[in-house]
Amino acid sequence: MHSMTRRRFHGSVLALVAATASPAFAQEAHLSIGMAAPITSLDPHEDSNSPNNAASRHIWDSLINRGGSAENKPQLASEWEIVDDTHWRFKLREGVTFHDGSAFDAEDVIASLIRARDKESQAFAAYTRNIAEVTAEDPHTVVVETTAPDPMILNSLSRIRIISSDYAEAGVAEFENGPAAVGTGPFKLVSYTPGDRIELERNDDYFDGPSEWSKVTLRLVPDDGGRLASLLAGDLDLIENLPAEGVARVESGDGLEVIRGQSTRLVYLGMDVSRDVSPFVTAKDGTPLDSNPFKDARVRKALLMAMNREAIVDRVMQKNGTVAHQYVAEGFFGHSDEVENVAYDPEGAKALLAEAGYPDGFGLTIHGPSGRYVNDSEVLQAAGQMLSRIGIDTKVEVMPWSVYSNNYSDGEYSLFLGSWGVNTGEVSNPALAVVAGRDADKGTGRYNGGGINVTEINDLLEQATSTLDEADREPLLQQVSALTFNDTWLLPMHYENVVLGAKSSIEFTPRSDKYTLAYEVHGSVE
Repeated sequence: MHSMTRRRFHGSVLALVAATASPAFAQEAHLSIGMAAPITSLDPHEDSNSPNNAASRHIWDSLINRGGSAENKPQLASEWEIVDDTHWRFKLREGVTFHDGSAFDAEDVIASLIRARDKESQAFAAYTRNIAEVTAEDPHTVVVETTAPDPMILNSLSRIRIISSDYAEAGVAEFENGPAAVGTGPFKLVSYTPGDRIELERNDDYFDGPSEWSKVTLRLVPDDGGRLASLLAGDLDLIENLPAEGVARVESGDGLEVIRGQSTRLVYLGMDVSRDVSPFVTAKDGTPLDSNPFKDARVRKALLMAMNREAIVDRVMQKNGTVAHQYVAEGFFGHSDEVENVAYDPEGAKALLAEAGYPDGFGLTIHGPSGRYVNDSEVLQAAGQMLSRIGIDTKVEVMPWSVYSNNYSDGEYSLFLGSWGVNTGEVSNPALAVVAGRDADKGTGRYNGGGINVTEINDLLEQATSTLDEADREPLLQQVSALTFNDTWLLPMHYENVVLGAKSSIEFTPRSDKYTLAYEVHGSVE
């Protein structure tokens, strides 16, 4: 177990974290997990999404370990302290080696943080944007300098995997086919077959003790039916996103169980609010529309009023979700009581459309992924039908996540299904990524597919993310929540619940970030 103590240190807070490894019993056992979404890259700094980040965590460690309840725990950093408002000192764990036998030290940390920050893809910009410099005081002490006071730096560092400095200049292909895929993590890469599987073997020298599993296969099975069938046939030991229609079959199956938990993943509809003419909006007769209706707040609110979100959660998701009204639910940091909980009101929605100058509606194609979020295709189809009922002739196009992921974050669609796992349990994390104005230099808005750029929101986020005192920071984030959702820059749909299927001999506690990590799975398999 890990413990954390805090004491005053020359007027600043010293966070001293001590870790004690407790090696697991190292048996010879092969665990097969059915992952619900394919990964898009095995380069741990190339593309930040949950499937990638969960997969990479098996091979590479971070300075900070983000726990299943979003707590910060030691990993490659054994302790840390605040030096001043813009400097954090990290003591590194000694005696750690990479899978190739080379020793881990400060140079690996420096190379990794700078590589992630300066990567052309800028996928981790939300986490690296405040990193000004990383320096070594000695081989096992690094100082991270931030451009401004950063209250989220520990969370940010938990997202950045530490690679060997020998591969700081390696390209994506060298991580995809193996040579650069050497980490300090609990498993070693055996092979990666894009779109199919990742084969891993246990790192017997892992500093936190060897895993229970000598081999792990992460099978990439985005098809709900195929994933369920493989569990029922005994080919998989644990599957993510157990489809709602399979719950009863698993519960009644011999030697099977359903594992449930809560997540902080918000699913939303995003809209193109930046272009004067949006590519997938037309007049009812299919001719081009010379205006973008989503620039009008009345239209945006009409779309939300058209959504019977309770019905979607109850029927489409078969209660495997909770209706959402803002980034985080009540009780989480930055939740605002000022956000209006918009009710289902199709007649009111029609009136708002007429008031905005669209009494007959318009034509629209909405886009989304298939097999990435819980029942995503079905949710999109239901949303399309609900929009059609208020006069918006709606077509739905779904595509594989590998095709969709870059397209929606790059702003190619008019109305699209998006999602963000609020792994920090607070508002700045999703807001910086999906609502803040896109600014590569500042590292904001990387997944802002609608082109939202609201000065007041940007200014509040800049202030909130440089305020270390939580009592001062929370009201700023509450204002961000209120501005985002009362002006309907995003249409909140629901929070996903975590529902997995497994052999009954498996023990696993679902994480709020929905990561399925093999080294957190316990039990046995036949």
